[in-house]
Amino acid sequence: MKKKKFLRNKKEHKMADIREKLLKESMEAAKKKAEAEAEKDKVEEVKAEEKETEESAAAEDEAAEEVEKAEGTVEDAAETSEGEAGELPPDDGPTSVFIKGEHDKKDEKIAELNDRLIRNLAEFDNFRKRTDKEKSQMFEMGAKSIIEKILPAIDSFELGMAAMSEEDKASGVGQGMEKIYKQLMTILEGAGVKQIEALGKEFDPNLHNAVMHEENEEFGENTVSQELQKGYMYNDTVIRHSMVKVAN
Repeated sequence: MKKKKFLRNKKEHKMADIREKLLKESMEAAKKKAEAEAEKDKVEEVKAEEKETEESAAAEDEAAEEVEKAEGTVEDAAETSEGEAGELPPDDGPTSVFIKGEHDKKDEKIAELNDRLIRNLAEFDNFRKRTDKEKSQMFEMGAKSIIEKILPAIDSFELGMAAMSEEDKASGVGQGMEKIYKQLMTILEGAGVKQIEALGKEFDPNLHNAVMHEENEEFGENTVSQELQKGYMYNDTVIRHSMVKVAN
């Protein structure tokens, strides 16, 4: 009886040892499996980091190219008054968002510089037109002033020639005065000066200055019957009104 009990206890201890050994082996296997999975996860994480680094480097290279294009566009805009900002490729990653933000700032700066350039060109064009207009006005004012000073000399020529007899006009002095007078009038006409037509024309207060009136059946109503002093125009501006006598 005792021998059977001993054998049974020995058997039970042996079974317990086997179970313990199996448990240890199972735990060791589970531990190794966990370590293998951890190692695998670590390898995958390293690969993911390497892939992300490669993508980030590629995105940075692409962004650098876009920046160079944008900077080139700014230089072209300074020469041709037209600039175009480059577009960024779509990317949802954090690095792409940062680069896109940087490019948005550059696009805004390019647009600002382009707008400023266009405004400066417009202001310069307005300044040039205004300067040309002022120069033209100053030239006309100077020309009018010179013409006004020359007109009394022309009046003197005409009065002197009108007072000459036919014999004096045929002389060398008379012919010389007439040639000088014609040459002077040709020069003035070439500069844009012309006489105002008055005799026989209807009185026009914009061109004529009436100093006398008369009743004369040979002329119609409100007609210039005599020109007392010639009037002149420079281009479309009256330099001196014609001094006239108006009939009826």
